[in-house]
Amino acid sequence: MRRIPSRRLFTAALLVASVLASMTAMPGTAVRAAAVDRAAAVDRHERDDCPPDGLGPEVTARLDEAVEDVRRQAGIPGLVVGLWMPGKGNYVRATGVADTTTRRPMTTDQFIRIGSETKTFTVTALLKLVDDRRIRLDDPISAYVRGVPGGDRITLRHLAEMRSGLFPYSADPDFVHDLLSDPSRTFTPQQVLAYGFKHPNTFEPGQEFQYSNSNLILLGLVIEKVSGQRLADFIDRRVLRPARLHHTLFPEGTEFPEPHPRGYTDQTLDGEVADATDWNPSWAWAAGAMISDLHDLRRWARIVATGTLLRPQTQAERLRTLPTGYPGTSYGLGIFKSGGWIGHNGSIPGYESVTVYLPSQKATLVLMLNTDRTYEGREPSSLVARAITEIVTPDNVYDRPVPPR
Repeated sequence: MRRIPSRRLFTAALLVASVLASMTAMPGTAVRAAAVDRAAAVDRHERDDCPPDGLGPEVTARLDEAVEDVRRQAGIPGLVVGLWMPGKGNYVRATGVADTTTRRPMTTDQFIRIGSETKTFTVTALLKLVDDRRIRLDDPISAYVRGVPGGDRITLRHLAEMRSGLFPYSADPDFVHDLLSDPSRTFTPQQVLAYGFKHPNTFEPGQEFQYSNSNLILLGLVIEKVSGQRLADFIDRRVLRPARLHHTLFPEGTEFPEPHPRGYTDQTLDGEVADATDWNPSWAWAAGAMISDLHDLRRWARIVATGTLLRPQTQAERLRTLPTGYPGTSYGLGIFKSGGWIGHNGSIPGYESVTVYLPSQKATLVLMLNTDRTYEGREPSSLVARAITEIVTPDNVYDRPVPPR
């Protein structure tokens, strides 16, 4: 079979790394009340900050041309762009098709699988437990999950920062074959972890950065054990509801709200392009299974980057990023910085996304694509983001590195 790049193999869009955050605590009721107040402030800001008449005809024309050039060159079927710059304006566009067979046009009201952007939700949920004083980031994973290789030396912080040294299960050849042989199959967290645990750890905890979905699966299990709830339920109650994200969900299986675009991938056993729309995302679980839309991702970009759901001390821990080995990109607790932009990207067979926030200009950029096929070794979402930021924020260019193969 064709060797699938380990990054793409559902590392859920390795937009450069993945880290977890650290935090302290406040009584749960007070935390929730403060979160609601801050979420209301975000609502007011979204209504007022971006003039509705766009960024001006010259900038708009340049963006139209740049976006369309990248879309056609990289072979992206359909693309949604949302750019909001307070005091300047906004740029919201859909281009291309949502379905290559029917030629149904892409529209801005689509739901999309967000892949590794799920990590920002999982880590936020973990940090809520830190704020509740129910866990500590420097607890060893062995205190919560048995059978983790070297688990007595690997902390929750190491897992969130992608510095555990655990082999990424999605790079295991047997996992790749089993998944691509039957994309409708349901995997349990324990099953996917077993693929990675067959391999020796790649380095001592904390010594290096290596993007690994194994880390986030373990953090999902920690959340379930400590909270006594299913991960999807805990994220819904403690993250999605306080953030007022009404169009974001953690699917049970292959469900996918309408409307949504068809998704196209070449991560197949024969390397041919396939429709991955209804593939089961259970294999990605806490690392990459969630679904959202443009409106919710816009809200989430600011919330996750500014920490409105967390204590300030906890958010500061989250944003304390470390080098990834890729110039210009650093990784914190389930979040990255690239060219000054803070957030995460996502990649799962058939779809890619980017949700980032630029604190210096309070700007938000969201991208949603219905393909994960790389172009000259680059993720198509990164190509689009770079083209846009070169125009609107030339001093802060989003420039994701070429993922390792």
